[in-house]
Amino acid sequence: MPAFLQEEMLPQADFTTDTFALSQRNKLVKEELDYYLQRHDVNDEGFDMVARYAEEGDSTLSAYMPRGRVTPLSFFDNCRSSRKGKGITTDSCGFTIIGMWQADSLVSGIRIDSTGIYAGQFNAHMKAHGHGSYRSVNGSYYEGHWFQNQRNGFGFSVSPTHLNAGIWKDNRFIGERVHYSSDRIYGIDISRYQHEIRRRVYPITWRFLRITSLGRKANRPVLDSVDYPVSFVYIKATEGTTIHNRFFASDYKDARRHNIPVGAYHFFRTNVSGRMQANYFLSQGRFNRGDLPPVLDIEPTDRQIAKMGGAETMFKEIRAWISVVQAKTRTRPILYVNQRFVKNYLDDAPDLKRDYLVWIARYGIYKPDVHLAIWQLSADGLVMGIRSEVDINVFNGYQGQWDEFLREETIK
Repeated sequence: MPAFLQEEMLPQADFTTDTFALSQRNKLVKEELDYYLQRHDVNDEGFDMVARYAEEGDSTLSAYMPRGRVTPLSFFDNCRSSRKGKGITTDSCGFTIIGMWQADSLVSGIRIDSTGIYAGQFNAHMKAHGHGSYRSVNGSYYEGHWFQNQRNGFGFSVSPTHLNAGIWKDNRFIGERVHYSSDRIYGIDISRYQHEIRRRVYPITWRFLRITSLGRKANRPVLDSVDYPVSFVYIKATEGTTIHNRFFASDYKDARRHNIPVGAYHFFRTNVSGRMQANYFLSQGRFNRGDLPPVLDIEPTDRQIAKMGGAETMFKEIRAWISVVQAKTRTRPILYVNQRFVKNYLDDAPDLKRDYLVWIARYGIYKPDVHLAIWQLSADGLVMGIRSEVDINVFNGYQGQWDEFLREETIK
């Protein structure tokens, strides 16, 4: 198997002869493409490439398939003639290449191996190099830039399980590079720390709220000057069963008074039952019609999870919290987690991953590479009207998706 395919190979299945499996694969791939196209627009890097593939399918195979009569390269060798035009040969791995040669070097063509077909540009050593695509028999597809047989630079891959569009390095997906503009939907989350600074208490000047910095620690590609409205705000209400934010009630009231969509969040503790925490959250928070969905902030360490009995016990308590809060508010809560939690634990709770929206904290240039509702992209943003640094969030989508979110997910 080619090294550049190994990380994306799915469990083996003969999709070419199993009609049902082929239909299911195509359905899942279409869902991944639809999700991407619903959450992105022409301002996003690679949107045109993904949209073309969704509309037309793979166009690279026909584009790079050589035209004209095929000459076995052994003919050139025997005649000691410089290779030029269309030819067929095998590379050092025994893979068949049908390509175009110029000045005795392979330029472009297709390469067929046991697991799929590469179509694109090559270098003098007959390695994928430049623009190209690879379609695997397992249903995965990649199109983008290659360097010495590895995906490097911009490209997108789609399979029945996921779509990644963004930057690759040494055959590994690094992440989607978001371009920021006033077209996006930005929000903040706050707690007592936006009021209490060095033992002094400061108010929030709600009528002046504007985001003026997305954070100083990452060099983010901003398409215009950062002067964005605060389109939503989440306020910490409670933690465990004993801690409540004494500024919650007044901040909640002020947010509603200034017509900013607002919601409450609870910080989950591993040393007390989820049901008790849910009841405490409901007793201290505010949940009115039109409010954003309640949020459970889940940030335990590996040690804390082990101490409470492991992931199974943790998710049992999380489900208990969700059950109580969802029954009371008649709204699906959102799960706030970091990307480490997603990678290490969330697969152990497929029902939560499938049925609940996710808000992910990841501080850096690249967007988390999972389906999500909100991305907390920094903890050191600046907001006019708030004296301290602020967590900055961006909704995963544009105005149309945001309007749908407010219709479908808020408290009724």
